[in-house]
Amino acid sequence: MSDRDCRSEVREVFLNAGALAPFTEAFRAFLAARGHTALVVSDYIRSARHFGHWLSLEGIARENVDDDVVKRFATHRCRCPGGRRCRRVSRRYAARVRRFVRFLQDRDDLPRTAVAGEIGMPPRLVSFHNHLLNERGLAPSTAARHLRHVAALLPTLGDEPQSYNAGTVRQVALDAAQVSSRAEAKTVVTALRVYLCFLATRGECRPGLDHAVPTVPQWRLSALPRYLPPADVERVIASCDTRTLPGLRDRAILLLLARLGLRAGDALGLRLDDLDWAEASLRVRGKGRRDVRLPLPQDAGDALLAYLERRRSGGPEPRVFLRSFAPYRPLADSTCISTVVRRALGRAGIISPPSRGANLLRHSAATTLLRDGATLDAISALLRHRSLDTTAHYAKVDLPMLRRVVQPWPEHTPC
Repeated sequence: MSDRDCRSEVREVFLNAGALAPFTEAFRAFLAARGHTALVVSDYIRSARHFGHWLSLEGIARENVDDDVVKRFATHRCRCPGGRRCRRVSRRYAARVRRFVRFLQDRDDLPRTAVAGEIGMPPRLVSFHNHLLNERGLAPSTAARHLRHVAALLPTLGDEPQSYNAGTVRQVALDAAQVSSRAEAKTVVTALRVYLCFLATRGECRPGLDHAVPTVPQWRLSALPRYLPPADVERVIASCDTRTLPGLRDRAILLLLARLGLRAGDALGLRLDDLDWAEASLRVRGKGRRDVRLPLPQDAGDALLAYLERRRSGGPEPRVFLRSFAPYRPLADSTCISTVVRRALGRAGIISPPSRGANLLRHSAATTLLRDGATLDAISALLRHRSLDTTAHYAKVDLPMLRRVVQPWPEHTPC
């Protein structure tokens, strides 16, 4: 045993975790299962023991631990035993304690009153958030975005829905649109309409106020789809270093986006039980919580298999794509998938792509299929569009087809 390990054991003896002591070993096993090294696990356990010891000194019961208690621990001037040189709790040290608290909350060993984003939230907004998730069936990211926009508008709208009128609602929407981009303004007014409908169904405001929210002008499908030529798509895929685990993961993600036209959220939410190797297919949970089975191309399947064979264990985590470094947990959100595309564009030397997100490969797949002779119905089924008009958007860039149907320019006739 090294001197460092001996010193660690001595410090842990001094730091009695008190009421939290029975949970530290479970926390140790949880961290080890997610690929943390023994040294990192030891640091986390020491922080957890320190937090439990401090709770005992302060006389705080386990069931009273919440976000405010963790903040107090993070700012206290430490005089606890254990030989700590620094008498102030560092930001990283406090983050380890928050991780321990989240672990206990996930196991229901602590109350969930300290969940981020719910602290201080008005009960009406909590009900609105639950309405979006459970009754409207929105994705958690969309519900969180609506909640964020409405919370930002509430200081201007006021806390008394009975006093809302058409003039106030309209002015609040116009003021928000003045300080936002067009795309952001559209999401703001959409969130406001949904919130007003929610209030009206509960009888908290007069019905019909959602009609007072102005529409942000934008012509549907007016822009050209942004896409890459097939040769550039192959360069992007080939830019991944398959000798490394991150390269294998990124190549599998890029192939799924480019071959099947998956959205970023589709790739993010892909689970191990969605893969059917016998049928060479995968299940995609798309918008509106609709499950669709898609055929798995050979190269994408080979890339997935190569990644899964070398993937680090994520414990009981069922997601396919995990972080490449400990802790081996799922990617945080859809922006991580778009970041994979953006970095691959840079490695491939594509200087000025039309866009840099995951949708670039989705649009490229649709455009290539259309130019190769696929029907709009087949492309619509692959991309899971609800309306064929959305798929017809890609016909704008099918130049060979447009040349066949274009009408000749009329000859100039003198007056």
